[in-house]
Amino acid sequence: MPVDHYENFPVASLLLPRQLRHPVEVIYRFARSADDFADEGEDAPEVRLARLGEYRSKLGVIASGRIPQDPLFRDLAHTVAEHQLPLSLFGDLLEAFSQDVLKNRYADYTEVLEYCRRSANPVGRLLLHLFKRTSETQLRQSDAICTGLQLANFWQDVAVDWAKNRVYLPQDEMRRYGVGEAHLSTQRCDPAWRALMRHQCDRTRALLLQGAPVSRTLPGRSRWEIALTVQGGLRILDRLAAAGYDMFRRRPRLRWFDWPLLAWRAL
Repeated sequence: MPVDHYENFPVASLLLPRQLRHPVEVIYRFARSADDFADEGEDAPEVRLARLGEYRSKLGVIASGRIPQDPLFRDLAHTVAEHQLPLSLFGDLLEAFSQDVLKNRYADYTEVLEYCRRSANPVGRLLLHLFKRTSETQLRQSDAICTGLQLANFWQDVAVDWAKNRVYLPQDEMRRYGVGEAHLSTQRCDPAWRALMRHQCDRTRALLLQGAPVSRTLPGRSRWEIALTVQGGLRILDRLAAAGYDMFRRRPRLRWFDWPLLAWRAL
């Protein structure tokens, strides 16, 4: 599971078929550069939204059957046409990135899942379209994996997101467990915090396990790419639990010595 920048995207590795590495790389470039507009630098919200709007306009050019002059979108247009990718999935990603500029609290788990539907699930669906594996079961399992990876990233990065004035923990569940934003500002890991995070991580683990069987339906070595990605997400959850859910002082990361264990579990 990549843990650098756009963390829930399985970058085109040697496990992917050679003919799919370039289209995956193009999709990654689109997602990463658009995500940068929402997350990086010191630009005002209106500037960030305007840049995302420019991306949306270029998707409109592709939708009209024309080829944009921008190199990224020229590559994207060819990839979409060659592999018959739904352009709406790229639009969903842009909507999620725009939401990151405008929204920094989530009332309940349903709102969080709706964000994940647009921020994470399109990535898995695009990969399935590349693999020509798009049954309802496969799409549902892919959504479970992508949402699970997004949530694992949220719990891993609670402190990072707090520094950006973002809280992805459902507000109603924070209240139910007796957790307030003072826990975040003071990095307090008391029993209430641990109970809340145990609930989040247990639910996230269930999603990853629910989606894991989709890897067995993919061709060749690609199944190991997805299986390793799932195991990476599960390993992050293991690390959070081992740290007593103190991601403030012990943010979990995957290191070189994790990979033999992940490969064994994937097998």
